[in-house]
Amino acid sequence: MLRCDLAPVKSEGPKLVPFFKATCVYFVLWLPTSSPSWFSALIKCLPIFCLWVFLLAHGFSFLGAHSSARKILAGLIFSALGDAFLIWQEQGYFVHGLLMFAITHILYSSAFGMKPINVCAGLVITAVSALCYLLLYPYLSGPFTYLVAVYIALIGFMGWRAIAGLQLTNDLWTWTKLSACLGAVLFMVSDLTIAVNKFCFPVPHSRAIIMATYYAAQMLIALSAVECQDAERITKADME
Repeated sequence: MLRCDLAPVKSEGPKLVPFFKATCVYFVLWLPTSSPSWFSALIKCLPIFCLWVFLLAHGFSFLGAHSSARKILAGLIFSALGDAFLIWQEQGYFVHGLLMFAITHILYSSAFGMKPINVCAGLVITAVSALCYLLLYPYLSGPFTYLVAVYIALIGFMGWRAIAGLQLTNDLWTWTKLSACLGAVLFMVSDLTIAVNKFCFPVPHSRAIIMATYYAAQMLIALSAVECQDAERITKADME
């Protein structure tokens, strides 16, 4: 029987209100990317800051007891640094942002863990990642030829570990694992849109697509960090 209790997910809703408000502020202000500033960096990073608060709101004891939650929090910190660097990407800081997000994916991969392996999911992600690189390769030059390859490998690995954790055919299925899976997929969509728009050709409404999928991805991944706490609640409920 699938574990589909919505109560734990609903209980997290109020803690995410600041994130939704900050995201609305970003899209309402829609500051021009042609004029980078510390204010525009703050507005772009604000939703991620709110996700820091979302995780911290669960208490330091929770973060101290669960390494996966700490790794996701660390990933969100590096994500904010990456966001800030990308504000000034035209001034030569694109690679810096790329590095910050590469570290983010390593942290997220570690948080999702290596069990179960799920070879089928790994093969599918490998094929998709290879296809994406083949699409981008003719447009890449210089160091980006290998930097993009490494980055695709890292985000693909992160996506594999998130998808592998979603086991729909047994009792290990949870909403938080679904959140991790959807978050990873949306993150890959966001980054692929960035790559195509930067290296290949202009993507219509690229900024809206990139930021909408990115913020949704980060929220879902942050939500997946409360899995341990949700599991504790379910165990206590079963005991009662």
